[in-house]
Amino acid sequence: MKKISRREAIACTVFSAGISVGSAIGAQEYSPEGRYRLIKPVRLLEPSKKIEVVDIFWYGCPHCYQFLPYIEEWSETAASDVILRRLPAVFRDSWAPHARAFYTAAVLGVSHELHQLIFHAMHTEKRALNTKREFSKFFVEYGIRESSFNETYDSFAVDRLTRQSEVMPRRWNVQGTPSLIINGRYLVSGKLAGSYIDMVKVADALIVKERKSKA
Repeated sequence: MKKISRREAIACTVFSAGISVGSAIGAQEYSPEGRYRLIKPVRLLEPSKKIEVVDIFWYGCPHCYQFLPYIEEWSETAASDVILRRLPAVFRDSWAPHARAFYTAAVLGVSHELHQLIFHAMHTEKRALNTKREFSKFFVEYGIRESSFNETYDSFAVDRLTRQSEVMPRRWNVQGTPSLIINGRYLVSGKLAGSYIDMVKVADALIVKERKSKA
């Protein structure tokens, strides 16, 4: 796997600084206050009746890989009025192939299968996945025709979505990964929340807050 540059490491960890795997706060004492930041309201997609949670990540980020089981477990039990969307951040040009790979998988209808596999390949198998050619080989191994991968990877749809990954984190003033955006109104990060567990706890509390405001 390509060594992460110092700038990339900073972008990956700035909002994860001081993060711990567990939480030292008991359930009875837990409060989300001071563990999130209000942002200028901007939803990823058009307003809907569902509460939108955006998971902002980078495949090259070890913290995102460590956070993955938490957000996956949370998504399996999320209420029916909540929708999880994933956004691969593009803070540097070198991050763009990862975003394009994610969106290629989404357009081809295999993102659910490949999302965790890409993380695992990069961080557990230490596999280099940083270029179109490397991702092409990876997709082919999982049953995607090379011609389908290439056509989709270079498509207008993936271009448009990758530009969205460049723009939206900046509009929300996201400075690192992993981060969560709750209904386009609240930013939750490792640094603010304190742990991976607390990131999802804060998200749940803010979802309740949004649900009450709608009611």
